[in-house]
Amino acid sequence: MATHTPYGYVIEDGKAVIDEVSAKQIRQLYENYLSGDSLQNAAAKAGINTWYGTASRMLANKKYLGTKYYPTIIDRDLFDMVQEERHRRAVALGRVYDEKLNEPTALDSTPAPLEFWMRPLVIKFQDPYKQAEFAYSLIEREMS
Repeated sequence: MATHTPYGYVIEDGKAVIDEVSAKQIRQLYENYLSGDSLQNAAAKAGINTWYGTASRMLANKKYLGTKYYPTIIDRDLFDMVQEERHRRAVALGRVYDEKLNEPTALDSTPAPLEFWMRPLVIKFQDPYKQAEFAYSLIEREMS
């Protein structure tokens, strides 16, 4: 079964070795994220042109800690600090339930309105996005 070689490594003579240029970028990505940068900004500042989802997977990639096949790029302390920061940000944004707090996050505690009143939909657009935008603009109030 073929697998993808993680960014930061190259395969030489059947063995994974560290690509020092990209490994330096990975270390910088971790440092930038810890210093408060968003995923995409942390990656861009490190010279890694990627989407936030890919940057997130790079921050969670345990292979960077070292395995039998992959040499170590990130030390355990830095990796753990980044995982804690990722969790902290997710809780702050209401994306996950925090067992430590033993309470729902803000997203869980605010119910969405189920009823609303709007003016009649009299204009039809070919573009479904414009139609949706127009329809939402007609909502005048939420009803309880």
